Amino acid sequence: MENSRIVIDGTALTCEQVVRSAREDVTIAIAPEGVERARAAWRVAREVAETRPVYGRTTGVGANRVVDVEWEDADAHGLRLLRSHAAGAGPLIAPEIVRAMLTVRLNQIAAGGSGVEAGALQALADVLNLGLVPPVPVYGAIGTGDLTALASTALCLLGERSWLAGADGVPERGPGYTLRSADALAFISSNAATLGEAALAVADLREMLRASMVVAALSHLAVRGSAEPYAPPVHDACPHPGQREVAAAMRTLLAFEHPVPVRIQDPYGYRAFPQVHGPALEAGEYAREIVTREVNAAAENPLVDVAGRTVWHNGNFHTAYVGLALDAARAALFQTMALAAARLGTLAEPAFTGLYPFQGATEASSGIMILEYVAHSCLADVRRLATPAALGSAVLSRGVEEHAGFSTQSARATTDAVAAYRLGLGCELVAAVRALRMQGRAPSGGPLRSAFDLAVAVLDPRVEDRPLDADIAAAADLLPRLPLA
Repeated sequence: MENSRIVIDGTALTCEQVVRSAREDVTIAIAPEGVERARAAWRVAREVAETRPVYGRTTGVGANRVVDVEWEDADAHGLRLLRSHAAGAGPLIAPEIVRAMLTVRLNQIAAGGSGVEAGALQALADVLNLGLVPPVPVYGAIGTGDLTALASTALCLLGERSWLAGADGVPERGPGYTLRSADALAFISSNAATLGEAALAVADLREMLRASMVVAALSHLAVRGSAEPYAPPVHDACPHPGQREVAAAMRTLLAFEHPVPVRIQDPYGYRAFPQVHGPALEAGEYAREIVTREVNAAAENPLVDVAGRTVWHNGNFHTAYVGLALDAARAALFQTMALAAARLGTLAEPAFTGLYPFQGATEASSGIMILEYVAHSCLADVRRLATPAALGSAVLSRGVEEHAGFSTQSARATTDAVAAYRLGLGCELVAAVRALRMQGRAPSGGPLRSAFDLAVAVLDPRVEDRPLDADIAAAADLLPRLPLA
């Protein structure tokens, strides 16, 4: 089936395809044009290295770039490079992130700028199709190349290290592949692990931001909010694209509802929702564009220029764009999650719901009181993780590598922030659906009614005091399935 197959050609990989490769049972295939690009770049790299110094092929790396590698030592040089750089630390990163890394590196090599021999493409595809991953520790990269992760991958390809297979990470020998020594630096000089995690995080982020609008509409209905803040003239007067998108979505979700507003102005969680959630939508979309551009780029150093039959030493290994885009997305995520927590507060208030405090079964019941604590615990983590990774820097390799953007840390922070956001948003969904149930109300139709029905089917209807942890988990799992239109 076509849906179970992803064809890698070096130019058109999407974040969504990275997600599928990382999390689903798909077959990875390589387009012939990707193989030919890689083959042509490898030939040019060899030709140029015979006539002039090429970083990593005929020289050492980092501060050792000034040291020439003697031809009789060339075969051993690359292997020493891989062994010395396969030195990450800490727990292993999640297998799905490693699969994302392998997918991205496969696509990058197919883009034709690395000079890695074309046989590496099929080797990486075979590993993905067999469900194998290299052991990749979490610590070792700072946004200027995932050297430790890819060196470990290379040693697995060479048979010096075992792959990991299955959910338990059982060591296993994989298909053999002889990575040429001259290609060692070219293979590991990539940000594939950072970009792979960024692609997963961005896809999850955008999914949660879409779900947020459905949950906010359910809360809006539960507190009998005013639809005035979403009126077209309001957003024509201040026409930010994300803001207008949120307002339009809220109008669609609430199109079947015509309650008489009970307040002249609602709290910011409703009244300013488009103005706060809109920037998050725009930041998420911008991050998707940046990551997509990067995973399809021949961002290699040195870059093999097939058309010009030369190589260019350059700075495309630096992922400042990615790190800054993700930093901005997390800042926007915190802002909109703060509004979600504020809406949750209104759902605990009798003045907004017409119910007992905390939607309790009796006036003295605790009801959903604990949901606020959970949501604010999640919010605290999102706030902590919103600190820009780009504020750090580093001077390495005897001072010749004097800057780092820490996009790796930004990608990791985004993964964790989205996970916390999902649970906090799940708390709001539990409270909104419970309020509507206790009021004896439901959306009148459209996608909001469909979302409500999905939630009712998985959320426990009991209102007596009881543990709500299962409710939060069920709501968080449901979020990606909530229909927006």
